[in-house]
Amino acid sequence: MKIFISSDMEGTAGVVDWDQCVIGGSQYPYYTELLTGEINAAIEGAMRAGATEFLVNDAHSKMANLKPDALAGRAGYLSGRYKPMYMMQGLDPSFDAIFLVSYHGSMGSRGSVLSHTYFPSAFAEVKINGAVAGEAGINALVAAAYQVPIVLVTGDATTAEETERFCPGIKSAVVKRSVSRFSAEALHPEAARDLIRERAREAVEHLPGAAPPSIGLPVTLGMSFRSSDYCELAARIAGVERTGDLSAVIVGDDPLWIYQTFITVVLLCRGLVE
Repeated sequence: MKIFISSDMEGTAGVVDWDQCVIGGSQYPYYTELLTGEINAAIEGAMRAGATEFLVNDAHSKMANLKPDALAGRAGYLSGRYKPMYMMQGLDPSFDAIFLVSYHGSMGSRGSVLSHTYFPSAFAEVKINGAVAGEAGINALVAAAYQVPIVLVTGDATTAEETERFCPGIKSAVVKRSVSRFSAEALHPEAARDLIRERAREAVEHLPGAAPPSIGLPVTLGMSFRSSDYCELAARIAGVERTGDLSAVIVGDDPLWIYQTFITVVLLCRGLVE
């Protein structure tokens, strides 16, 4: 049984500040250890239920946050900052299930700690078929394209709720409850790992009844931007239609193409400030 793990970092129990999860931050090394512990807990729980093969796609920031030899289960490690499929690089139909570890709420959410949607300077909100979508919901487009179920998400309660919109029945490990965008009440790291381990085990045990993400076709991905500069750039991409001074949409029957087009928007917008 083969599990794909997309790991972010803002959803780790205890993380509430960018200094804790950005390379160069004074607290970053400590919190990467906590992140590794949560990833390993997910792997260990899956192994207890019979999973045998794992690929961890490091999908946070510059995507080189983990120590490969510290990963449990002899997991493969996919890292590096430029990936054409970004947070879902490495996924293909050969995988049996997907775990989203240490994910966070969307920029359009109400007070989810460290909330953002791919690139916070550009995106104020993203919707899929009218529903507010965080990174989990956007990434679910790739899972839908390959017909692989997303069976576990870890992070705060908002993240769990936002993911459930697109992945009904998903197992959630809520390791913290956000107070505001920069504060949260978290479980002790050991308790967080215990919870993730248990939810991962349950997710794999219930895999025979799991379904790929529920996203109706055609897909309409709506984007609200923080400035007209970003919206203007996005509209230069084939398949992106500007609908207002600060809004644009991507519409189509192919979830993978929708995702790839969105990622092209992300990369082009990043170029405006880098």
